[in-house]
Amino acid sequence: MSDWWPQVSAETRDWLMAHNGEPLAPPVASDILSVTGGATGPGWWAGESAAGPRLTDEAVDWIEAVANGENPAPTL
Repeated sequence: MSDWWPQVSAETRDWLMAHNGEPLAPPVASDILSVTGGATGPGWWAGESAAGPRLTDEAVDWIEAVANGENPAPTL
């Protein structure tokens, strides 16, 4: 996540912080996949659910740390 986070649009980052833990909106998922070349990492991509693509619990925690002004570990 620390690799693609700065590459997605500010709108995507804002959406992820405001809707943390929710299934990804199609434009958000598209933006993430466009900067990752379509790759999904097991450390941050939980996969598809009935409600749409989701991030892992670890990714949700990482985003929460960013939203709280903390410096999360760059391991995701």
